[in-house]
Amino acid sequence: MTGWENVRYLSGFTGSNGALFIGRDGNARLATDGRYLVQAAAESPDLDVIESRRPAPGLVASCRDAGQSAIGIEAAHVTLAQVRGLHTAADDGVTLVETDGVVEALRAVKDAEEIAALRRACEITDAAFSDVVLKLSPGVTERQVADRLYSAMRAAGAEAAAFDPIVGFGPHSAIPHHQPTDRELGRGDLVKTDFGARYDGYHADLTRTVVLGPAAHWQRELHAQVAGIQQDCRAAATPGALPSQLDTQASDAITAAGYRPAHGLGHGVGLQIHEDPFLTPSSTAGELAPGMVITIEPGIYLEGRGGVRIEDTGVVTAAGFDPLTTVTRDLLEL
Repeated sequence: MTGWENVRYLSGFTGSNGALFIGRDGNARLATDGRYLVQAAAESPDLDVIESRRPAPGLVASCRDAGQSAIGIEAAHVTLAQVRGLHTAADDGVTLVETDGVVEALRAVKDAEEIAALRRACEITDAAFSDVVLKLSPGVTERQVADRLYSAMRAAGAEAAAFDPIVGFGPHSAIPHHQPTDRELGRGDLVKTDFGARYDGYHADLTRTVVLGPAAHWQRELHAQVAGIQQDCRAAATPGALPSQLDTQASDAITAAGYRPAHGLGHGVGLQIHEDPFLTPSSTAGELAPGMVITIEPGIYLEGRGGVRIEDTGVVTAAGFDPLTTVTRDLLEL
């Protein structure tokens, strides 16, 4: 394995340069460079650790010398140049076999320790929403709000932001992945914030849309449409549901309300902010299962006017979707 998240998931090693081999017999080897040898020994005490400035080729060469005849490589996590280096290290003594999504499929279902980390990341995110968004006032800029969200998450215990916060005022709220600008907040503006904390390697994802001052009728109507769709999709996210069908449920409801779907319904969350299972029209993921952590995030966007998205991160349980982000979904008029 060379994908950083997969190496961490299977070995516990959190360094930025490493490769992992796990044999059918359970033999496991971790390769990293000299900067991380002490860290690797502490985080992966049960593994043989190999020092190499180029961990993946070094690991292949080590396995070749040990008599390994075939090694799987993660096709999604190597470049063409890296593949050439691996073939050179194999030196015709080892057959390299492409693999796709083997570890990602394992990561889709979280254990109790992972869910605890995700829950804490979501608690930090909720706290930042209350500390920043609920205190908005006219004149603040989108960039300032994004910076405040990041600072509030760090102050509450996040190791980092899960991704760069999305903050959109007024017409900018109609751009699904708007990058914050120096636009100032004015009375009557919709405010869309999409952000999350990272805690112990695990990510949170929360979107809420509020309005500064009394909401206009069209803003209340738009928010109510999205809130209803999100509630219905949360109720449908139960074990056995197909991700593609959940996305279809959301897009059909948006279309029936007279609007155009703009993006997929959601995605898995874990060591990556976007991971399996993806709730999209083209998703080939199997049925949802207890322990999967996903987002439910329908949105409706009116170009030039404003948009609404409501998103929760939650865990699929035997009883249904359990939201890990818990701040109110009501349209707040600040």
